[in-house]
Amino acid sequence: MATIACPGFLPVSRQRISNLLQRLFSAPCVHPRAVAMDDPELYVRRSAADNAWPASVRIRHGANVDARLVSSLCSAEQLESDAFRDWCRRLGDRFSLHRKLWEWGYICQALSERGMLSSGKRGLGFAVGKEPLPSLFASLGCEIVATDLDAADPRGANWSATNQLAAADSELNLRGLCDAETFRRRVAFRRVDMNRIPDDLDGFDFTWSSCSFEHCGSIERGQEFVFRQMNCLKAGGVAVHTTEFNLSSNSRTIAVGETVIYRRRDVEQLARRLIAAGHHVEPFDLTFDADRLEEGAARAEAVPAGHLNVRLGPYLATSIGLIVHKGNVPLRTERR
Repeated sequence: MATIACPGFLPVSRQRISNLLQRLFSAPCVHPRAVAMDDPELYVRRSAADNAWPASVRIRHGANVDARLVSSLCSAEQLESDAFRDWCRRLGDRFSLHRKLWEWGYICQALSERGMLSSGKRGLGFAVGKEPLPSLFASLGCEIVATDLDAADPRGANWSATNQLAAADSELNLRGLCDAETFRRRVAFRRVDMNRIPDDLDGFDFTWSSCSFEHCGSIERGQEFVFRQMNCLKAGGVAVHTTEFNLSSNSRTIAVGETVIYRRRDVEQLARRLIAAGHHVEPFDLTFDADRLEEGAARAEAVPAGHLNVRLGPYLATSIGLIVHKGNVPLRTERR
């Protein structure tokens, strides 16, 4: 095999250089192992008849929307459903195939199905930025504590520069989804570092975050956040979180930095840890819209008005939603 020798460096084969260049510059694609669903304890069951995923686990456009959501990937099919379109309307957004709208619709639908969006329910949102969810939830009768990173924290510099950090609770009702007096009574705003959740945040009926825990600094820190925020829930409470999911690999990923990408194995590891602690994780459905995969695909530095997946470095990523029910375990577990 031909090699290239450079003074002071070990010889490198042309094939190895070619493979490296291909990974760096070729368009990322979905790898079968990245979305394999081969653990019956963690994934929705296949239909024995046709080896397809049962329709009962997904909301279909124009079809019966009574089936409940499970932990799943961002889906155009879900986003185009009557239920998700209705949440889009209630949030004051114009419909488009944008995964942020899917994330918000997924959180709303999952919480609504589980009876969380009603009068007297207490919700805790992490890294809310200026998202409209606190305002909507308050308008539905919930009492909300919305949290975000302190704008003075150096880690929030990029979010502040792009006007994505909330500076005051008034910025959480910019769309006027809740009347001002009701919003004032039902929504409280606090500065919270997701890596250091205060002990007094507990007894909530539900928690949520929208593509936030991939910004905790590493794969492990994000996993730790999801595990520790379960302490904020009362027994039977529901946590709904979305994050980045790696469609291209179950081995390589971005594991450390400002934005990390969770692989299937990382999500499975987190789910098993939650289950071992006595919680219930809704089964995963990694079905994706293969025929619409490149529809609106975008690079992170130039995200257009509509996209379902994003290219982060050499990887193709999309959003994944996780639904966890708190088991009958001690209110607070040991913090690290």
